[in-house]
Amino acid sequence: MHKDVIFTQQKVPTTDILHTAIETVERFSKLRILVLGDAMLDSYLEGTASRLCSEGPVPVVAKTSEQHLAGGAANTAMNIRALGAHVDLLGIIGDDGTAKLLRTTLQHHQINDQWLLADPERQTLHKVRILANNQYVVRFDEGYLPDQTGDSQAQLTSQLLAHLETLYHLCDAVIISDYCYGTVTEEVIARLQMLHERDPRPLLVDSKALWRFRTLPMTVATPNLGEAQHLLATIRSGGSGQIKAQVDPRDTAQVSSLAQQLLEMFAAHSIVITLGSDGALLLHADHPQQALHVPAHSVPHANDVGAGDSFASTLITALAAGADIQDAVYLSRDAASIAVTKSYTATVSQQELLQHVHLRLNLPLRDTSIHALPYIMKQLEHKRGSGNRIVLTNGVFDILHRGHIQLLHQARQLGDILVVAINSDRSTRHLKGPTRPINGEEDRLTLVAALDMVDYAFIFDEDTPERCIRLLRPDIHVKGGNYMGKTLPEETVLQDIGGQLVILPFVPSHSTSHVIERIVAIASASKHDGYT
Repeated sequence: MHKDVIFTQQKVPTTDILHTAIETVERFSKLRILVLGDAMLDSYLEGTASRLCSEGPVPVVAKTSEQHLAGGAANTAMNIRALGAHVDLLGIIGDDGTAKLLRTTLQHHQINDQWLLADPERQTLHKVRILANNQYVVRFDEGYLPDQTGDSQAQLTSQLLAHLETLYHLCDAVIISDYCYGTVTEEVIARLQMLHERDPRPLLVDSKALWRFRTLPMTVATPNLGEAQHLLATIRSGGSGQIKAQVDPRDTAQVSSLAQQLLEMFAAHSIVITLGSDGALLLHADHPQQALHVPAHSVPHANDVGAGDSFASTLITALAAGADIQDAVYLSRDAASIAVTKSYTATVSQQELLQHVHLRLNLPLRDTSIHALPYIMKQLEHKRGSGNRIVLTNGVFDILHRGHIQLLHQARQLGDILVVAINSDRSTRHLKGPTRPINGEEDRLTLVAALDMVDYAFIFDEDTPERCIRLLRPDIHVKGGNYMGKTLPEETVLQDIGGQLVILPFVPSHSTSHVIERIVAIASASKHDGYT
């Protein structure tokens, strides 16, 4: 029988703890993490709906965009890579069009796909989400497993086990992302247990069927509340998994009791039950009667697709970097709070996490205009309540020049608070081509944030700023004169929130492209004249 659990709230950080957290994140780039599990592709088809179909009472959606992103274990790998660590992704996918799209997506983000085994008998897992006017209409799932008893499947398993042996000894930590689609079989679990017992290292299990890992000596398991309840019900009933009464995520005593029961049943050092908007609860084997509740940051319009992957990815990377389990959970909460502000299946970068940690711990940044998006959203709510007019502008701001300064100066004069959203390196490459940006996102962010007229600055990863507009709800959105007469995707969102679009005059002959052309011309002339 489990004992009463005493729970504590979030601890007040000391100066030593603050600097330790930052040092932990900075060590991420020195790590190599193995992700083992079911990789899939997440696709998003977006459009607008203005009428119903004559064939039935369903909307007719005119497609405006299509995006393909890594999902499942592949999104976990994407998050770890974005956090700065090196990552190996081990799994089995099909040999179909979906697999090709997934491999291309991974390669684009510098993730080696060589450890993804191709199974011609398998259909790659694919989740297709259709959105109309920013609302989900339907999700299609495709993907199936072949008969697991054939010779070809035995050969694939043998290859997977051989790769696991190789990669385990090269990595600093292992995370299992198991969606029960046949990658992490009982044979794979047994081999991993043998490797871990011989040569222990941080091991996190995130599984839809966690009970299969009950004898694995894992560092931490991360079920969500629903999974934890279902797991206990399944074990008690012998298989049915019927939950008699749902546990309220705000009832910390009940959640703590669940965590303690799981801790008693599993060979785990810690259990972390994630609670969505109510945060997470940690219970450690060294203190099984003292649970720690870490509340979530309040984020309006939260999108939770992929946030669990961001949480688990940060948790295992922080543990590999030497953080204790409590500090690792705080960092993971910070990462998840950033992920839920993003559209689609999200990742969180090392720079975003560092910014958020600085702000959470009230440490001074080199420039106080640089902030994470959740913090800016919260600050703008206060500013707006005091009657301040919020102005938002966005751009690449590569090779800062007079035209940029004039645009920002004029934008600031239109209101009381100026927020600047700066395109990430990834989105800049997509918009401007493979040779851009000249300056990396951190350099561009630092330069813009240092300008007196800028109150807040942050990096965003989309090509266009509709999501930023929807989250920040500016009174005015400013664009440069080179957009005069063009239809902008931001206009629809601005109409929805009651904002105003202002296009400011363009400064002739002052653009980054012109600066680059002059540099190239000067370099060419110097080379022609014999100078080096």
